Amino acid sequence: MPSITDSKCILVIGSTSGIGRALALAIMDLPSKPTVIVCGRRKERLDELVASHGATGRLKSVVLDVLAERDALKASIQKIVNTYPDLDAVMFSSGIQCGFDFTQPETIDLESLECELATNYTSIVRMITFFLPHLIKLGEQGRPTFLYPVSSGLSIYPAAGVPDYCATKAAIHSLSISLAVQLKEKNVHVVEIIPPFVESELHGSEGTTQHLDNIWMPLQKYTRLTLEGLVRGDPYVPVGTAVDRHKKFEEGKLELAQRLYGRS
Repeated sequence: MPSITDSKCILVIGSTSGIGRALALAIMDLPSKPTVIVCGRRKERLDELVASHGATGRLKSVVLDVLAERDALKASIQKIVNTYPDLDAVMFSSGIQCGFDFTQPETIDLESLECELATNYTSIVRMITFFLPHLIKLGEQGRPTFLYPVSSGLSIYPAAGVPDYCATKAAIHSLSISLAVQLKEKNVHVVEIIPPFVESELHGSEGTTQHLDNIWMPLQKYTRLTLEGLVRGDPYVPVGTAVDRHKKFEEGKLELAQRLYGRS
C-alpha cells in the first residue's frame, strides 16, 4: 500500500496545536520532503508556526474555519486546491471535546453539543466531499492520494463523561472504514489515525496534574509512533492503548466491510 512518503503536498487541518501541529512538523521532516500546509482558524498561531519552522520554504499556511457556512467552506477548499494543485493528502485533526451529564438533562447545553458534532464530524464529511473531486482526479492519473481522518481510542471504547465526543469519533471511525472500501479503486487511500489519551490542549481545562502525567501519552512519543505507522503504509494507525482496543474489538472489520461491499 502507498504511504505518506509518496505524498508531495499534505494539508493538515487543525494544526495550530496538539496532535495536528506535532504531526505537521514531523511530516515536514520526512526524507521525502513534502510541502506541508498548516491550517486552522487562528492566524497568529499559523504565522508563528511558519516563522519558526518555515526556513525550508516547504511549510505553508491557510486560514480555514471548518464551521463556515457550507457554500463558503466549499469555496475556501476550492481556493486551496487552486493554490496548491499538487495537494494529494489531507489530514483532519480539528476537534473539540465537551462533557455532558445526561443524569441532569437540564444542564445539557445543546448548542455546545451541536457545535461539537459539527466540528468533529459534519464539517469533516463536508470537507472530504469537497476535496474528493481533486483527489480522485489525481488518483485516476496514477498518483496515490490520501485522506487521514483522526478519530480516537474512545471511538472504540467510550468514556461516559464525554458521550457526544465519543459518538462523533465513533462516527469518524465508521466513516473511515466505509470510505477506505469505497475509494480504494479510485487510488484514494483512507487511513484512520486512532490516538490514545495524548498530552494535548484538548484536555487543557483539566490542567496539568500528576494524575494526567501518569495516564496520558507524551505528545512527542505519540507523534513518533504514529509517523512510523504512516510511513509503513498501515491501513489504520492505532497507538498506545488504542492498539489493544482495536485488536480486541475492531480486527477484521475492514476486511469484512470489503467483502460486504463486493456483494452490494
